[in-house]
Amino acid sequence: MNTAKMGLTIEEAAECTGIGRNTMRKLVDWGKLPVLKVGRKAIIRRDTLEHFMTVNQGRNLLSQGDVRKVE
Repeated sequence: MNTAKMGLTIEEAAECTGIGRNTMRKLVDWGKLPVLKVGRKAIIRRDTLEHFMTVNQGRNLLSQGDVRKVE
């Protein structure tokens, strides 16, 4: 069985992408990056995160209007 995690916490997603935790939280709060809420924890699907990175390549992730939303 594949031992790679399908879902990542915001902290794990930030670490594996190089995006800061606060920026990752903003992206989720802005609705640009969908998450699965489990209690207070937000889980980001690995494939969704990869798609988000591809769609937003070359964009300023600190500018809400510049970031493309993924579904």
